[in-house]
Amino acid sequence: MQEKKDSSISVILKGICVGGTMLVPGCSGGSMAMILGVYDRLVSSVSSFMKHKKESLFFLTLFCLGGGLGMILFARPMLSLMERFEMPMLYFFIGAIAGSVPMILKKASWEKGGLGKLLFFLAGAAAVGLFALLPPDTFQADMSAGLTSYLLLILAGVIAAIALVLPGISVSYMLLLMGMYDTVMRAITEMYLPYLIPIGLGLALGVVATTKLLEKAMEKFPGPSYLCILGFMAASMAQVFPGLPSGGEWLVCPLMLAAGFLLIRFLAEGEIKRSLQTVSR
Repeated sequence: MQEKKDSSISVILKGICVGGTMLVPGCSGGSMAMILGVYDRLVSSVSSFMKHKKESLFFLTLFCLGGGLGMILFARPMLSLMERFEMPMLYFFIGAIAGSVPMILKKASWEKGGLGKLLFFLAGAAAVGLFALLPPDTFQADMSAGLTSYLLLILAGVIAAIALVLPGISVSYMLLLMGMYDTVMRAITEMYLPYLIPIGLGLALGVVATTKLLEKAMEKFPGPSYLCILGFMAASMAQVFPGLPSGGEWLVCPLMLAAGFLLIRFLAEGEIKRSLQTVSR
C-alpha cells in the first residue's frame, strides 16, 4: 500500500519539533526528523526537487515554516534554561541523544558483520573529535570586518548544514564547537538579520550540496553510514558531558538524564507503531 502523506498541519508541527530540537546542544534535528517519520521525505524532496517541483516546494515550504517557528519559539526559553540550569539541562540532552541510539543501531544492523564494522563507528567518532580540536574562535565573526565576516558566516552555515542533514549530528553542538552557539541564539531571539542571513545562506547551500550525496550513501551503504552516525553521536555525548554533578544536582541530573532518554524513546516507538499501522493497511 502507498504510504499515507502527512497533512499540512502535521508537516508544520513536525517542523516545529525539529526546529526546536536543533537548538539543543547534542540533539540532532536529523534524528528527530527520523523519529517523527519525516526524514526520508525531507531528503528526497531536496535531492529530487527538480523531478517533483510543485510537491517538493509545497512540502519544504511548510516544513521550513514550522522549523523557523520552532526556533523562534524555543530560542529564548532554551537560552534561559541553559544559563540558569546548565548541568541538569546537559544531562537531559545526553539522555535525549542516548534515546535515539537503539533506533540507529537497528538501522545499522550491528549484529550483521561483527566487529569489522567497528572501524566505521571509530571513523565517525574521530571526525567529531578532530573537529573539536579547532581553536574555539575560528569562526568568530567581527561584523565590522565587512565581506570577510559574511564569508566566514556563510562557511559556518555550510558546515552546520552537514550536521543538519546527517541524523545523529547536532547543529547546536556543531555551533558550540565553532564557538557560535550563544551568539546565534541571541541573534535569533533579537532577530539580528545581518548575522542570521549569511548563516542561513550557508545552510541552504550546504543542504543542497550534501543531501544527494547522503541519499546515495544511505541507499548503497546503509550499515556503514549509520555506524558512522553512531560514532558521531558517541563523540557528541562525550563532548557535551559536563562532569559529575554536585550537591542537590545529584538527584536532579539523573532524573533529567532519564527524562531525556524516555522522551525520545516514547517518540520513536510511537512513530514505529504508526509506520506499522500504515504498512498493514
